[in-house]
Amino acid sequence: MALPALGLDPWSLIGLFLFQLLLLLLPTTTTGGGGQEPIPRVRYYAGDGRRVLSLFHQKNLQDFDTLLLSADGATLYVGAREAILALNIQDPGVPRLKNMISWPASDKKKSDCAFKKKSNETQCFNFIRVLVSFNATHLYACGTFAFSPACTFIELQNSYLLPISEDKVVEGKGQSPFDPAHKHTAVLVDGMLYSGTMNNFLGSEPILMRALGSLPVLKTDTFLRWLQSDASFVAAIPSTQAVYFFFEETASEFDFFDKLRTSRVARVCKNDVGGERLLQKKWTTFLKAQLVCAQPGQLPFNVIRHAVLLPGNVSTDLHVYAVFTSQWQIGGTRSSAVCAFSLKDIKRVFEGKYKELNKETSRWTTLGVTDISPRPGSCSVGPSSDKALTFMKNHFLMDEQVVGTPLLVKSGVEYTRLAVETAPGLDGHSHLVMYLGTTTGLLHKAVVSGDGRAHLVEEIQLFPEPEPVRNLQLAPTQGALFVGFSGGVVRVPRANCSVYESCVDCVLARDPHCAWDPESRLCRLLPTSMPTSWGQDMEKGNPQWACASGPMSRSLRPPSRPQIIKEVLAVPNSILELPCPHLSALASYRWTHRTATVPGASSMVYNGSLLLLLREGEGGLYQCLATENGFSYPVVSYWVDSQDPPLALDPELAGIPRERMEASLTRVGGGAALAVQRSYWPHFLTVTVLLALVLSGALIVLLLSRLGALRARGKVQGCGNLPPGEKAPLSRKQHLQLPKEHRTSSGDMDADSNHLGTEVA
Repeated sequence: MALPALGLDPWSLIGLFLFQLLLLLLPTTTTGGGGQEPIPRVRYYAGDGRRVLSLFHQKNLQDFDTLLLSADGATLYVGAREAILALNIQDPGVPRLKNMISWPASDKKKSDCAFKKKSNETQCFNFIRVLVSFNATHLYACGTFAFSPACTFIELQNSYLLPISEDKVVEGKGQSPFDPAHKHTAVLVDGMLYSGTMNNFLGSEPILMRALGSLPVLKTDTFLRWLQSDASFVAAIPSTQAVYFFFEETASEFDFFDKLRTSRVARVCKNDVGGERLLQKKWTTFLKAQLVCAQPGQLPFNVIRHAVLLPGNVSTDLHVYAVFTSQWQIGGTRSSAVCAFSLKDIKRVFEGKYKELNKETSRWTTLGVTDISPRPGSCSVGPSSDKALTFMKNHFLMDEQVVGTPLLVKSGVEYTRLAVETAPGLDGHSHLVMYLGTTTGLLHKAVVSGDGRAHLVEEIQLFPEPEPVRNLQLAPTQGALFVGFSGGVVRVPRANCSVYESCVDCVLARDPHCAWDPESRLCRLLPTSMPTSWGQDMEKGNPQWACASGPMSRSLRPPSRPQIIKEVLAVPNSILELPCPHLSALASYRWTHRTATVPGASSMVYNGSLLLLLREGEGGLYQCLATENGFSYPVVSYWVDSQDPPLALDPELAGIPRERMEASLTRVGGGAALAVQRSYWPHFLTVTVLLALVLSGALIVLLLSRLGALRARGKVQGCGNLPPGEKAPLSRKQHLQLPKEHRTSSGDMDADSNHLGTEVA
């Protein structure tokens, strides 16, 4: 009697039952930008056609570690394993090889390297570690040279590399590391090379060195332990009077913590010429201070990985941006942070108090400002006095810390490299853009807002297999970022505006390189001449006024009408799949039917798509709405109908383009479906059969275990013999003899010395 009243046949009831079972078994997915930690708004996986990357690789070459951009920005010089390349990057797409020169280590060096227990497959080669522009006609390069560092000048001819002659190769000890795995840094300033590296084969003697030029060669003093033996250098940044080295080492001043790693900045003056009697051929201006990158109440990010100086005017306060990781794992994963340090703060710390080591107690204490003039360690003109040099031997550590401003904190990733630039916006302000490479081959593009907080515009998976990003090089004139890794060089356009197909999506992206062009109705790269009619809102990302038109548009809400309506023709009692593309990981998504929420009894959301059991009278407008940054907009709109042609749209939707499409659906009741692209019947049957098998198996296991326990209990309780080691009772009547067929051997004893039959065991 119930079937005619419902108007459903038995197959329809089975379909309804299985659909409800699917609602219970499949997890619902929600997307939102909850939490304080920034997450990438858009993610691109390797090979994604929406984010086109260009890969340059060369047969039989690997380890493209060192990148150098020419002065005109048209050529990229690359230092690889035993070769140096010149790439033409003027044209978009894959960089073209102009020419390449080889610089291999000699056979004798390689054999000596292998004799010293180094690998002749991964280590005993010449890895290019220093590649700088010496002048308009020459490059200066240094390499590991099979654990025997060497350097040479490379002549240029119209940006082409000329071959290296062996007589021009000189020893590179102190300029290049021995081991290719050791971190290093070098910068060329005023014709002099300032380098930080390991100075011995064992990798236990760090050194800061100045070479080339007319001034004498200077080094740090190893005996005075100015640097800890595990110091690791990551960057060298010049300023007007000094050169700053950024590195990390074990902290000697914190003796209460075993092997606490700390980040440092060291300063040496450009006009340092060494001492006359004391500290001959040694730095007389070497000072170092601690860098602190931490959030209030949190463990510090104490391991520096890379640092860069943002180019700017001399009149403005220059900042150094550095990438840090933590010595400790938080929540089972490593975390990273980007902190900004003002050069003014760094200079102020080096003009403050010193730390002094008490040799009796081996503790560091604070020493007030000395009365020695000129101040020890200052970049004063002329040689320092013997009194100042004696002071400098033991007072090289500053008391105050250089505290940075955290701009971005991200858990679950380890940033390895950093590149920064400023991009002008339509609001007339310059916005800081950071490109961050990770240990797993990801690239994050982050933009710092006016409040000092960064948001992640996108995440790009650069390589098919996870591997570290070795180097980053910005080419502003080419509008691209070049990434060096083990297999080649990847060209990444610094913006991907065309992926944002609507004005709302373009504005919400908050990419300073992109803006909405209302004439072409495209999200485009922002040209040099700022058009006032284009839409962009970097600070708030509010499309409410940026996407409207007209003189009074900024005070009006833009219409939330869909750009296009997709018509779907279906039949009653069919399971319909309506996909919803998730354009932003920061948005939360919901489905509506007409103006109300989609009924949960006949629908569910799985992986963003709406699974709808279509019934009579439930057609009409279905919309997937996204809410981001407090603004809601339709991502996709469907008009579902069971008639062909469909009924007329609501008057409010008049004038919106319509597009016929075939949706994935499965017929539940009698009759054939209009389009069967994807059937859920196998899934329903599989889930039902698996559930039945699991329940049956669990019931069988439970019954067997219960039966075995009962049989074992019966066997044990039937035994009357005593455990070994107990004395027999005095009464012979109490000592019962077991039947012969039930007697147990020593092999039938369990761990508790209970006599069990072989059947129970």
